[in-house]
Amino acid sequence: MKIPPGLCVQSTSSGLVLACKLNKSLYGLRQASRQWYAKLSSALQSKGFQPSMNDYSLFIKLHANYLTVMAVYVDDILITGDDLLEITTLKSFLDNQFKIKDLDEIHYFLGLEVLKQSNGFLINQHKFLVDLLSEFHCSAVSPVVSPLDPHSKLSTDVGDLLSDPSGYRRLVGKLNFLQHTRPDISFTVQYLSQFMSAPMIPHLDAAYHVLRYLTGTPTLGLLLSSSSDLTLHGFCDSDWASCADSRRSVSGLILFLGGSPIAWKSKKQPTIALSSVEAEYRALRLLVAKVTWVLRLLTELGVANLAPVDIYCDSQSAIHIAKNPVFHKRTKHIEVDCYFVRDALKSGVIALHSISTSLQVADIFTKSLLGVHQKAFISKLGMDSPSSLRGGVEVHKENEEQKPKDPKSPAHIYYIDPTRSICK
Repeated sequence: MKIPPGLCVQSTSSGLVLACKLNKSLYGLRQASRQWYAKLSSALQSKGFQPSMNDYSLFIKLHANYLTVMAVYVDDILITGDDLLEITTLKSFLDNQFKIKDLDEIHYFLGLEVLKQSNGFLINQHKFLVDLLSEFHCSAVSPVVSPLDPHSKLSTDVGDLLSDPSGYRRLVGKLNFLQHTRPDISFTVQYLSQFMSAPMIPHLDAAYHVLRYLTGTPTLGLLLSSSSDLTLHGFCDSDWASCADSRRSVSGLILFLGGSPIAWKSKKQPTIALSSVEAEYRALRLLVAKVTWVLRLLTELGVANLAPVDIYCDSQSAIHIAKNPVFHKRTKHIEVDCYFVRDALKSGVIALHSISTSLQVADIFTKSLLGVHQKAFISKLGMDSPSSLRGGVEVHKENEEQKPKDPKSPAHIYYIDPTRSICK
Protein backbone atom coordinates (compact mmCIF):
# COMPACT_ATOMS: atom_id res chain seq x y z
CA MET A 1 0.00 0.00 0.00
CA LYS A 2 1.14 3.53 -0.70
CA ILE A 3 1.00 6.15 2.03
CA PRO A 4 -1.89 8.57 1.33
CA PRO A 5 -0.80 12.13 0.39
CA GLY A 6 -0.60 14.44 3.41
CA LEU A 7 -0.14 11.65 5.97
CA CYS A 8 3.00 12.14 8.08
CA VAL A 9 4.73 8.91 9.10
CA GLN A 10 7.61 8.82 11.59
CA SER A 11 9.32 5.80 10.11
CA THR A 12 10.75 6.06 6.61
CA SER A 13 12.15 2.55 6.42
CA SER A 14 11.77 0.73 3.13
CA GLY A 15 9.04 -1.87 2.82
CA LEU A 16 6.73 -0.02 5.18
CA VAL A 17 3.20 -1.42 5.09
CA LEU A 18 0.49 0.93 6.34
CA ALA A 19 -2.54 -0.86 7.78
CA CYS A 20 -5.72 1.20 7.39
CA LYS A 21 -9.10 0.52 8.94
CA LEU A 22 -11.96 2.25 7.18
CA ASN A 23 -14.63 3.49 9.54
CA LYS A 24 -16.71 4.83 6.65
CA SER A 25 -17.50 3.43 3.22
CA LEU A 26 -16.10 5.73 0.58
CA TYR A 27 -17.83 6.43 -2.72
CA GLY A 28 -16.37 4.30 -5.49
CA LEU A 29 -15.19 1.42 -3.33
CA ARG A 30 -16.53 -2.05 -3.98
CA GLN A 31 -18.51 -2.25 -0.75
CA ALA A 32 -19.98 1.27 -1.00
CA SER A 33 -23.08 0.26 -2.97
CA ARG A 34 -23.92 -2.50 -0.51
CA GLN A 35 -23.51 -0.16 2.46
CA TRP A 36 -25.61 2.50 0.76
CA TYR A 37 -28.44 0.06 0.06
CA ALA A 38 -28.32 -1.26 3.63
CA LYS A 39 -28.58 2.24 5.11
CA LEU A 40 -31.33 3.36 2.73
CA SER A 41 -33.28 0.13 3.21
CA SER A 42 -33.04 0.42 7.00
CA ALA A 43 -34.26 4.02 6.94
CA LEU A 44 -37.21 3.20 4.67
CA GLN A 45 -38.27 0.15 6.68
CA SER A 46 -38.44 2.33 9.77
CA LYS A 47 -41.14 4.33 7.92
CA GLY A 48 -43.17 1.24 7.00
CA PHE A 49 -41.71 0.51 3.55
CA GLN A 50 -40.88 -3.03 2.53
CA PRO A 51 -38.52 -4.07 -0.28
CA SER A 52 -40.29 -5.99 -3.02
CA MET A 53 -39.46 -9.68 -3.08
CA ASN A 54 -39.62 -9.59 -6.88
CA ASP A 55 -37.45 -6.50 -7.38
CA TYR A 56 -35.17 -5.42 -4.54
CA SER A 57 -34.80 -1.92 -5.99
CA LEU A 58 -38.52 -1.34 -5.38
CA PHE A 59 -39.87 -0.27 -1.97
CA ILE A 60 -43.60 -0.43 -1.26
CA LYS A 61 -45.78 0.97 1.50
CA LEU A 62 -49.28 -0.43 1.17
CA HIS A 63 -51.77 1.14 3.56
CA ALA A 64 -55.50 0.68 3.81
CA ASN A 65 -56.03 4.22 2.48
CA TYR A 66 -53.05 4.81 0.20
CA LEU A 67 -50.16 3.29 -1.73
CA THR A 68 -46.65 4.74 -1.96
CA VAL A 69 -43.95 3.27 -4.19
CA MET A 70 -40.24 4.09 -4.44
CA ALA A 71 -38.02 2.92 -7.30
CA VAL A 72 -34.30 3.19 -6.50
CA TYR A 73 -31.39 3.16 -8.94
CA VAL A 74 -28.15 3.80 -6.99
CA ASP A 75 -28.75 7.37 -5.76
CA ASP A 76 -31.63 8.28 -8.11
CA ILE A 77 -35.06 7.75 -6.59
CA LEU A 78 -38.48 7.93 -8.20
CA ILE A 79 -41.46 8.26 -5.86
CA THR A 80 -45.12 7.92 -6.73
CA GLY A 81 -48.36 7.24 -4.91
CA ASP A 82 -51.98 8.29 -4.51
CA ASP A 83 -51.60 10.42 -1.35
CA LEU A 84 -49.76 13.72 -1.75
CA LEU A 85 -49.55 14.28 2.02
CA GLU A 86 -47.79 10.94 2.51
CA ILE A 87 -45.32 11.79 -0.26
CA THR A 88 -44.61 15.19 1.31
CA THR A 89 -43.99 13.53 4.67
CA LEU A 90 -41.65 11.03 3.05
CA LYS A 91 -39.72 13.83 1.35
CA SER A 92 -39.21 15.57 4.69
CA PHE A 93 -38.01 12.32 6.25
CA LEU A 94 -35.53 11.70 3.44
CA ASP A 95 -34.26 15.26 3.69
CA ASN A 96 -33.59 14.79 7.41
CA GLN A 97 -31.80 11.49 6.87
CA PHE A 98 -29.93 12.33 3.68
CA LYS A 99 -29.08 15.28 1.51
CA ILE A 100 -31.65 15.29 -1.30
CA LYS A 101 -32.58 17.46 -4.24
CA ASP A 102 -36.27 17.55 -5.08
CA LEU A 103 -36.86 17.93 -8.84
CA ASP A 104 -40.64 18.04 -8.46
CA GLU A 105 -42.70 16.14 -11.06
CA ILE A 106 -40.94 13.56 -13.14
CA HIS A 107 -39.36 14.99 -16.25
CA TYR A 108 -36.03 13.27 -16.88
CA PHE A 109 -34.97 10.02 -15.21
CA LEU A 110 -31.95 7.86 -16.10
CA GLY A 111 -31.92 9.09 -19.69
CA LEU A 112 -35.69 8.66 -20.11
CA GLU A 113 -37.76 11.74 -20.89
CA VAL A 114 -41.23 11.54 -19.36
CA LEU A 115 -43.95 13.81 -20.72
CA LYS A 116 -47.28 14.11 -18.95
CA GLN A 117 -50.26 14.11 -21.30
CA SER A 118 -54.00 14.10 -20.87
CA ASN A 119 -54.16 10.36 -21.62
CA GLY A 120 -51.15 9.27 -19.57
CA PHE A 121 -47.36 9.49 -19.64
CA LEU A 122 -45.27 9.28 -22.77
CA ILE A 123 -41.72 8.03 -22.29
CA ASN A 124 -39.07 8.50 -24.94
CA GLN A 125 -35.31 8.97 -25.31
CA HIS A 126 -35.25 11.81 -27.79
CA LYS A 127 -32.24 13.63 -26.35
CA PHE A 128 -30.26 10.38 -26.20
CA LEU A 129 -31.23 9.61 -29.80
CA VAL A 130 -30.27 13.08 -31.04
CA ASP A 131 -26.86 12.75 -29.37
CA LEU A 132 -26.45 9.25 -30.82
CA LEU A 133 -27.19 10.41 -34.37
CA SER A 134 -24.81 13.32 -33.95
CA GLU A 135 -22.02 11.09 -32.57
CA PHE A 136 -22.15 8.79 -35.62
CA HIS A 137 -22.74 11.67 -38.11
CA CYS A 138 -26.20 10.49 -39.15
CA SER A 139 -28.26 13.56 -38.25
CA ALA A 140 -28.80 14.56 -41.90
CA VAL A 141 -29.01 11.17 -43.61
CA SER A 142 -32.08 10.14 -45.57
CA PRO A 143 -34.48 8.02 -43.46
CA VAL A 144 -35.68 4.50 -44.26
CA VAL A 145 -38.93 2.82 -43.30
CA SER A 146 -37.55 -0.34 -41.68
CA PRO A 147 -34.78 -0.81 -39.09
CA LEU A 148 -33.33 -3.74 -41.03
CA ASP A 149 -33.52 -4.72 -44.67
CA PRO A 150 -35.75 -7.85 -44.75
CA HIS A 151 -33.64 -9.24 -47.59
CA SER A 152 -30.39 -8.76 -45.68
CA LYS A 153 -28.83 -11.97 -44.32
CA LEU A 154 -25.82 -11.38 -42.09
CA SER A 155 -23.29 -14.08 -41.24
CA THR A 156 -20.16 -14.51 -39.16
CA ASP A 157 -17.98 -15.49 -42.16
CA VAL A 158 -19.06 -13.13 -44.95
CA GLY A 159 -17.27 -9.79 -45.27
CA ASP A 160 -14.08 -8.12 -44.13
CA LEU A 161 -13.29 -7.65 -40.46
CA LEU A 162 -13.43 -4.13 -39.09
CA SER A 163 -10.01 -2.68 -38.31
CA ASP A 164 -11.43 -1.10 -35.15
CA PRO A 165 -14.44 -3.02 -33.76
CA SER A 166 -14.90 -0.64 -30.80
CA GLY A 167 -17.12 1.71 -32.83
CA TYR A 168 -19.51 -1.09 -33.76
CA ARG A 169 -19.67 -2.36 -30.20
CA ARG A 170 -20.32 1.12 -28.83
CA LEU A 171 -23.09 1.70 -31.38
CA VAL A 172 -24.85 -1.61 -30.67
CA GLY A 173 -24.53 -1.01 -26.93
CA LYS A 174 -26.26 2.35 -27.25
CA LEU A 175 -28.96 0.88 -29.46
CA ASN A 176 -29.51 -1.73 -26.76
CA PHE A 177 -30.12 1.06 -24.23
CA LEU A 178 -32.43 2.83 -26.68
CA GLN A 179 -34.75 -0.16 -26.96
CA HIS A 180 -36.00 0.56 -23.42
CA THR A 181 -38.50 2.86 -25.13
CA ARG A 182 -38.24 1.55 -28.71
CA PRO A 183 -39.53 -2.03 -28.88
CA ASP A 184 -39.70 -1.65 -32.66
CA ILE A 185 -35.91 -2.12 -32.88
CA SER A 186 -35.64 -5.00 -30.39
CA PHE A 187 -35.26 -7.72 -33.00
CA THR A 188 -32.64 -5.77 -34.94
CA VAL A 189 -30.58 -5.05 -31.81
CA GLN A 190 -30.74 -8.72 -30.83
CA TYR A 191 -29.65 -9.64 -34.36
CA LEU A 192 -26.70 -7.24 -34.45
CA SER A 193 -25.57 -8.24 -30.95
CA GLN A 194 -24.64 -11.70 -32.24
CA PHE A 195 -21.62 -10.28 -34.07
CA MET A 196 -20.01 -8.29 -31.26
CA SER A 197 -16.95 -10.56 -30.95
CA ALA A 198 -15.79 -10.16 -34.57
CA PRO A 199 -17.85 -7.50 -36.37
CA MET A 200 -17.47 -7.10 -40.13
CA ILE A 201 -18.23 -4.35 -42.60
CA PRO A 202 -21.72 -5.73 -43.52
CA HIS A 203 -22.60 -5.75 -39.81
CA LEU A 204 -21.60 -2.10 -39.46
CA ASP A 205 -23.61 -1.19 -42.57
CA ALA A 206 -26.66 -2.86 -41.02
CA ALA A 207 -26.14 -0.92 -37.78
CA TYR A 208 -26.01 2.36 -39.71
CA HIS A 209 -29.23 1.29 -41.44
CA VAL A 210 -30.87 1.27 -38.00
CA LEU A 211 -29.70 4.86 -37.46
CA ARG A 212 -31.29 5.86 -40.77
CA TYR A 213 -34.57 4.34 -39.57
CA LEU A 214 -34.33 6.20 -36.26
CA THR A 215 -33.74 9.46 -38.13
CA GLY A 216 -37.26 9.21 -39.54
CA THR A 217 -38.86 8.39 -36.17
CA PRO A 218 -36.96 10.47 -33.58
CA THR A 219 -39.88 11.30 -31.28
CA LEU A 220 -41.52 7.90 -30.94
CA GLY A 221 -41.93 6.61 -27.42
CA LEU A 222 -44.05 4.46 -25.16
CA LEU A 223 -47.46 5.70 -24.09
CA LEU A 224 -48.38 4.52 -20.60
CA SER A 225 -52.12 5.06 -20.49
CA SER A 226 -53.85 6.61 -17.47
CA SER A 227 -56.86 4.37 -18.07
CA SER A 228 -58.14 2.40 -15.09
CA ASP A 229 -58.12 -0.76 -17.19
CA LEU A 230 -55.67 -3.24 -15.59
CA THR A 231 -56.23 -6.19 -17.91
CA LEU A 232 -53.12 -8.22 -18.71
CA HIS A 233 -52.70 -9.84 -22.11
CA GLY A 234 -49.68 -10.99 -24.09
CA PHE A 235 -48.52 -12.16 -27.51
CA CYS A 236 -45.78 -14.66 -28.33
CA ASP A 237 -44.26 -15.84 -31.59
CA SER A 238 -41.15 -17.48 -32.98
CA ASP A 239 -39.20 -17.72 -36.21
CA TRP A 240 -38.04 -21.31 -36.63
CA ALA A 241 -34.34 -21.96 -37.46
CA SER A 242 -33.86 -18.38 -38.61
CA CYS A 243 -30.17 -18.17 -37.66
CA ALA A 244 -28.15 -19.21 -40.72
CA ASP A 245 -25.04 -20.00 -38.64
CA SER A 246 -26.53 -22.04 -35.78
CA ARG A 247 -30.08 -22.83 -37.00
CA ARG A 248 -31.49 -21.66 -33.71
CA SER A 249 -34.91 -20.06 -33.57
CA VAL A 250 -35.86 -16.60 -32.32
CA SER A 251 -38.50 -16.07 -29.62
CA GLY A 252 -40.53 -12.88 -29.47
CA LEU A 253 -43.01 -11.73 -26.85
CA ILE A 254 -44.78 -8.62 -25.61
CA LEU A 255 -46.99 -8.12 -22.55
CA PHE A 256 -49.59 -5.36 -22.17
CA LEU A 257 -51.20 -3.94 -19.04
CA GLY A 258 -54.37 -2.07 -19.87
CA GLY A 259 -53.23 -1.54 -23.44
CA SER A 260 -49.77 -0.21 -22.44
CA PRO A 261 -46.66 -2.30 -23.17
CA ILE A 262 -44.79 -3.20 -19.97
CA ALA A 263 -42.49 -6.05 -21.08
CA TRP A 264 -41.09 -7.29 -24.37
CA LYS A 265 -38.21 -9.44 -25.55
CA SER A 266 -36.55 -10.69 -28.70
CA LYS A 267 -34.18 -13.55 -27.90
CA LYS A 268 -32.44 -16.32 -29.77
CA GLN A 269 -33.35 -19.66 -28.22
CA PRO A 270 -30.53 -21.42 -26.31
CA THR A 271 -31.07 -24.79 -28.03
CA ILE A 272 -31.98 -25.93 -31.51
CA ALA A 273 -35.70 -26.58 -31.96
CA LEU A 274 -36.46 -29.76 -33.91
CA SER A 275 -39.74 -28.38 -35.25
CA SER A 276 -41.59 -25.10 -35.65
CA VAL A 277 -44.04 -26.27 -32.96
CA GLU A 278 -41.20 -26.71 -30.49
CA ALA A 279 -39.92 -23.21 -31.28
CA GLU A 280 -43.40 -21.75 -30.77
CA TYR A 281 -43.82 -23.62 -27.50
CA ARG A 282 -40.52 -22.32 -26.13
CA ALA A 283 -41.61 -18.78 -26.96
CA LEU A 284 -44.87 -19.50 -25.14
CA ARG A 285 -42.98 -20.74 -22.08
CA LEU A 286 -40.88 -17.56 -22.03
CA LEU A 287 -44.03 -15.41 -22.00
CA VAL A 288 -45.70 -17.50 -19.29
CA ALA A 289 -42.64 -17.07 -17.07
CA LYS A 290 -42.83 -13.29 -17.56
CA VAL A 291 -46.57 -13.28 -16.81
CA THR A 292 -45.98 -15.21 -13.58
CA TRP A 293 -43.41 -12.66 -12.40
CA VAL A 294 -45.59 -9.66 -13.30
CA LEU A 295 -48.56 -11.14 -11.45
CA ARG A 296 -46.46 -11.55 -8.30
CA LEU A 297 -45.20 -7.97 -8.57
CA LEU A 298 -48.70 -6.55 -9.10
CA THR A 299 -49.98 -8.52 -6.11
CA GLU A 300 -47.39 -6.76 -3.94
CA LEU A 301 -48.74 -3.46 -5.26
CA GLY A 302 -52.24 -4.38 -4.18
CA VAL A 303 -53.49 -5.34 -7.64
CA ALA A 304 -54.88 -8.85 -7.54
CA ASN A 305 -57.36 -11.10 -9.35
CA LEU A 306 -55.88 -10.47 -12.81
CA ALA A 307 -55.70 -14.16 -13.73
CA PRO A 308 -56.33 -15.78 -16.08
CA VAL A 309 -54.11 -13.72 -18.39
CA ASP A 310 -55.05 -13.97 -22.06
CA ILE A 311 -52.12 -15.16 -24.19
CA TYR A 312 -52.33 -15.13 -27.97
CA CYS A 313 -50.34 -17.60 -30.07
CA ASP A 314 -50.60 -18.19 -33.81
CA SER A 315 -49.65 -21.88 -33.59
CA GLN A 316 -52.61 -24.23 -33.23
CA SER A 317 -50.25 -27.13 -32.59
CA ALA A 318 -48.56 -25.39 -29.65
CA ILE A 319 -51.95 -24.60 -28.09
CA HIS A 320 -53.02 -28.22 -28.63
CA ILE A 321 -49.89 -29.50 -26.86
CA ALA A 322 -50.54 -27.20 -23.90
CA LYS A 323 -54.13 -28.36 -23.53
CA ASN A 324 -53.62 -32.08 -24.22
CA PRO A 325 -51.77 -33.87 -21.38
CA VAL A 326 -51.38 -37.15 -23.33
CA PHE A 327 -49.50 -35.71 -26.30
CA HIS A 328 -46.24 -37.14 -24.91
CA LYS A 329 -44.63 -39.02 -27.78
CA ARG A 330 -43.95 -35.92 -29.85
CA THR A 331 -43.13 -33.63 -26.92
CA LYS A 332 -40.93 -35.58 -24.53
CA HIS A 333 -37.85 -33.62 -25.72
CA ILE A 334 -39.50 -30.39 -24.53
CA GLU A 335 -41.03 -31.94 -21.44
CA VAL A 336 -39.99 -29.20 -18.96
CA ASP A 337 -41.47 -26.43 -21.09
CA CYS A 338 -44.63 -28.48 -21.61
CA TYR A 339 -45.21 -29.09 -17.91
CA PHE A 340 -44.52 -25.46 -17.00
CA VAL A 341 -47.10 -24.09 -19.43
CA ARG A 342 -49.61 -26.83 -18.67
CA ASP A 343 -49.41 -26.17 -14.95
CA ALA A 344 -50.00 -22.46 -15.53
CA LEU A 345 -52.95 -23.24 -17.80
CA LYS A 346 -54.43 -25.80 -15.39
CA SER A 347 -54.10 -23.49 -12.36
CA GLY A 348 -55.84 -20.66 -14.19
CA VAL A 349 -52.85 -18.32 -14.45
CA ILE A 350 -53.19 -18.06 -18.23
CA ALA A 351 -55.80 -18.64 -20.91
CA LEU A 352 -54.56 -19.60 -24.39
CA HIS A 353 -56.12 -18.20 -27.54
CA SER A 354 -55.37 -18.75 -31.20
CA ILE A 355 -54.72 -15.73 -33.38
CA SER A 356 -53.98 -15.28 -37.06
CA THR A 357 -50.42 -14.47 -38.10
CA SER A 358 -51.51 -11.13 -39.57
CA LEU A 359 -52.70 -10.01 -36.10
CA GLN A 360 -49.74 -11.42 -34.18
CA VAL A 361 -48.15 -8.37 -32.50
CA ALA A 362 -45.09 -10.36 -31.42
CA ASP A 363 -44.19 -11.00 -35.06
CA ILE A 364 -42.09 -7.80 -35.04
CA PHE A 365 -39.80 -9.36 -32.40
CA THR A 366 -38.92 -12.42 -34.48
CA LYS A 367 -38.03 -11.07 -37.92
CA SER A 368 -37.41 -7.97 -39.98
CA LEU A 369 -40.56 -6.61 -41.61
CA LEU A 370 -41.24 -4.55 -44.70
CA GLY A 371 -41.83 -0.84 -44.22
CA VAL A 372 -45.64 -1.04 -44.57
CA HIS A 373 -45.92 -3.79 -41.95
CA GLN A 374 -43.35 -2.08 -39.70
CA LYS A 375 -45.43 1.11 -39.65
CA ALA A 376 -48.63 -0.81 -38.98
CA PHE A 377 -47.10 -2.59 -36.00
CA ILE A 378 -45.87 0.61 -34.33
CA SER A 379 -49.40 1.65 -33.35
CA LYS A 380 -50.15 -1.88 -32.11
CA LEU A 381 -47.11 -1.69 -29.82
CA GLY A 382 -48.59 1.25 -27.92
CA MET A 383 -46.03 3.71 -29.31
CA ASP A 384 -46.78 7.32 -30.10
CA SER A 385 -45.15 10.64 -30.84
CA PRO A 386 -46.50 13.49 -28.68
CA SER A 387 -48.12 16.44 -30.41
CA SER A 388 -45.79 18.82 -28.54
CA LEU A 389 -42.79 17.11 -30.14
CA ARG A 390 -44.00 16.62 -33.71
CA GLY A 391 -42.25 18.76 -36.23
CA GLY A 392 -39.47 20.02 -33.99
CA VAL A 393 -38.48 18.69 -30.61
CA GLU A 394 -37.27 20.65 -27.66
CA VAL A 395 -34.23 18.90 -26.23
CA HIS A 396 -34.29 18.73 -22.43
CA LYS A 397 -31.13 18.93 -20.38
CA GLU A 398 -30.62 16.54 -17.49
CA ASN A 399 -29.42 19.25 -15.11
CA GLU A 400 -31.76 21.91 -16.41
CA GLU A 401 -33.71 23.86 -13.80
CA GLN A 402 -37.34 22.86 -14.04
CA LYS A 403 -40.34 25.09 -13.78
CA PRO A 404 -42.92 24.37 -11.08
CA LYS A 405 -45.70 22.15 -12.30
CA ASP A 406 -49.07 21.03 -11.07
CA PRO A 407 -48.56 20.10 -7.39
CA LYS A 408 -51.41 17.62 -7.52
CA SER A 409 -49.34 15.09 -9.41
CA PRO A 410 -47.84 12.47 -7.07
CA ALA A 411 -44.80 11.67 -9.22
CA HIS A 412 -41.46 13.07 -8.02
CA ILE A 413 -37.78 12.44 -8.58
CA TYR A 414 -35.10 12.81 -5.92
CA TYR A 415 -31.35 12.83 -6.24
CA ILE A 416 -29.54 11.63 -3.12
CA ASP A 417 -25.82 11.94 -2.41
CA PRO A 418 -24.78 8.46 -1.23
CA THR A 419 -21.38 9.58 0.10
CA ARG A 420 -22.90 11.84 2.74
CA SER A 421 -25.58 9.32 3.68
CA ILE A 422 -23.09 6.49 4.21
CA CYS A 423 -20.63 8.59 6.18
CA LYS A 424 -23.30 10.20 8.35
